[in-house]
Amino acid sequence: MRAFLSRFALAAASALFLLPAGAYAQNAAAQEEIEAATKAAYAAAQEGPADVKLGDQAVVRLPESMFFVPRLQADRLMAAHGNGKDPSLLGLVMPKSDDDDWVITVNFDKAGYIKDDDAKNWNVEELLDSLRDGTEQSNEERKKLGFPELTMDGWVEAPKYDSNTQRLVWSVAVKHKGDGANENPTVNYNTYALGRDGYITLDLITQKNRVPNDKAAVLTLLDNLNYVEGKRYADFNSSTDKVAEYGLAALVAGVAAKKLGLFAVIAAFLAKFAKVGILAAAALGGGLWKRLRAKKAGQQQS
Repeated sequence: MRAFLSRFALAAASALFLLPAGAYAQNAAAQEEIEAATKAAYAAAQEGPADVKLGDQAVVRLPESMFFVPRLQADRLMAAHGNGKDPSLLGLVMPKSDDDDWVITVNFDKAGYIKDDDAKNWNVEELLDSLRDGTEQSNEERKKLGFPELTMDGWVEAPKYDSNTQRLVWSVAVKHKGDGANENPTVNYNTYALGRDGYITLDLITQKNRVPNDKAAVLTLLDNLNYVEGKRYADFNSSTDKVAEYGLAALVAGVAAKKLGLFAVIAAFLAKFAKVGILAAAALGGGLWKRLRAKKAGQQQS
């Protein structure tokens, strides 16, 4: 498992959409914390096959080919690379094989019960146009803050929602302006499982040209995820439960804003689809996966 730590390199590439140059300069103390967080993550990693509890919400069956870093150690790992604590983070999933180079972040957002009525009528091209408009609007502010401008290439996978299982999948390709046509950007392949209190996300981070191959990993986890009794979508009680202020279409726009730093996406999107609050951007860590995988390999060989 020589590539154990290379997974955060993908996360770092994704974070470059959000962070100005030099944001991850690290001193000796920070480097020591990275090493300590790496060791803690390795020690706590749960290898498949195993049933992994996702808070009090769900259980996911982890295949033999993967391992899971729990919330506490995953959060420390992220924080060691300059990220604020993410209260929605449940853990990280990584492949055991050196031949695979992806990471899956696992989060739970207690947004409330999300009505899925709008999925019947949404126009995915209109949705993409709104995301593009928001991207362009955000670029002026990005320039002021020293962030590189972005351009949205299009869907890697257009939104697909299964009303029988309450599962949503979508992904867009975003890159820096001026990048050549042959660039192979890092992408987030986003999957959701709706529940009574909110939604769990299993988000694959990989390179665009590897999505057709790598998405099988996250789709397997999505199929293996089951909410516990009382937390299922079907358990919703309209007289007592919180209902989210937005539907599925606005959820896509809001998550795009959060993950890609496209703050103006929401403003452009509201006029057409829904009311949604501004989401804070959360960048992923530096070259952490490479260190973690290297650490695991060294311990296995000793």
